[in-house]
Amino acid sequence: MQKPEFIIEVRHVSKQFEDGKFALNDVSLDVKKGEFVTILGPSGCGKTTLLRCIAGFQVASMGDILLKGEDVTKTPPYKRPVNTVFQKYALFPHLNVFNNVAFGLKLKKVAPEVIKKKVRRALKMANMTGYEERKVDTLSGGQQQRVAIARAIVNEPEVLLLDEPLSALDLKMRHDMQIELKELHEKLGITFIYVTHDQEEALTLSDRVVVMNEGKIQQIGTPTDIYNEPQNCFVADFIGESNILSGTMIRDRKVMFCGKEFDCIDTGFGENNPVDVVIRPEDIYLWKVQSDKVQRDKGPDATSQADLDEEDRVPKGKFTRWYGEVQSCIFKGVHYEMRVLTPDGYEFLIQDYHEFVPGTEVGMLVRPEDIQIVKKEHYLYNYFDGEVTKNGKVRFIDADWEVSPKQIEGFEPGEKVQVRVPFRSIDLQDYEEEGKLAGEVHFILYKGNHYHLTIRTDRGHDLYVNTNDVWDDGDRVGIVIPPKEILISKADELRIEN
Repeated sequence: MQKPEFIIEVRHVSKQFEDGKFALNDVSLDVKKGEFVTILGPSGCGKTTLLRCIAGFQVASMGDILLKGEDVTKTPPYKRPVNTVFQKYALFPHLNVFNNVAFGLKLKKVAPEVIKKKVRRALKMANMTGYEERKVDTLSGGQQQRVAIARAIVNEPEVLLLDEPLSALDLKMRHDMQIELKELHEKLGITFIYVTHDQEEALTLSDRVVVMNEGKIQQIGTPTDIYNEPQNCFVADFIGESNILSGTMIRDRKVMFCGKEFDCIDTGFGENNPVDVVIRPEDIYLWKVQSDKVQRDKGPDATSQADLDEEDRVPKGKFTRWYGEVQSCIFKGVHYEMRVLTPDGYEFLIQDYHEFVPGTEVGMLVRPEDIQIVKKEHYLYNYFDGEVTKNGKVRFIDADWEVSPKQIEGFEPGEKVQVRVPFRSIDLQDYEEEGKLAGEVHFILYKGNHYHLTIRTDRGHDLYVNTNDVWDDGDRVGIVIPPKEILISKADELRIEN
């Protein structure tokens, strides 16, 4: 019989709970033997649910899970060749370290001399030799974590599942344990599936990273791919820091944003199509433009040596340059982090090893290979299915909305229509009772000169809003749509994004 290519195969798995909500929505994932795969995402994204389905602690509502080619979708956890390390460790406080690690082996009635040998080997691999007689409640958090790992690996599983195992540790201990986990993975040679919300942890440990949001996989790739080639704005925003801007793909290798044309290396986005542009803060070159001011004031021969030295830092070539003023500068230990505002109101986050104090006029440029183009998920309009009511209103997203009589001329009461609402036309109120509908700020994306928000109504509808107002994730809001901003067309007309 031919061995399966993957040790774990997750095929179109969904998990729906009693309230009708999906924790997982059509998730597929293949993992090779010996890989270190990290499932990464914010709280509530479904990453722990996916891990628990692989472990057998939860049963998928739809889809299949295969381990070594065998369907284990409904197989109980103790019959699967996997072990799990939990966030809370789940150690037995009345047992010492040795007996905690030996617990599973004793249940299997392994011979005492074999148990002793296996436990000592596991403790050695977890750097806990000499702690066999200690009670676990006398150990530090990091030591308890090592015991939990030793208890998992002593059973010699083919897959080790780790559910945010380092989240309870302080920063330095977490970094130390990351190194130890990486070394342990290399020693054991078994498959690790690791769940975390910590982006740095995922990039540090993994062979591949699986980025999740709202029950769906957003991207799978190596840490380098995930960071340098994000496939959408969520990944770009969630992994590290990013400048994300609305742009227009003029043609292959040419994009416009912030009112300027830039060379890039991306192709296949069409011509004159809306796109999103991602630039990492460390990829923007920064220099003082004092020489420009001096030349304007005193003539072309007034450039000082200091100005020339400043220009030497800038890559040579025909790169598009733009200018701004430093608004803030914070020392971050290995670099300075600055916010630069352009004259036309765009704000950029920039990281540089040199300090530029607030008020400094600076020039900026970015290499073509450092401009990442991603497909725009939403353009200018929210689209809804609606219906003209008998009292001259339009019903959509579970509410009756006022419109002008001219907007519904030619439509009959009860007729199905398509409704468009521009992102900029939705007014958010501080008090939810002031709106026709109430909702919650669900996702915030800063686009350089405005915020792009996802508002989720109490009945589960998503609205997209562009605004200059500052909101926090989770804020409750009232939703107002002015009558003149509700655009109506026949229900069978095609949706054409602008």
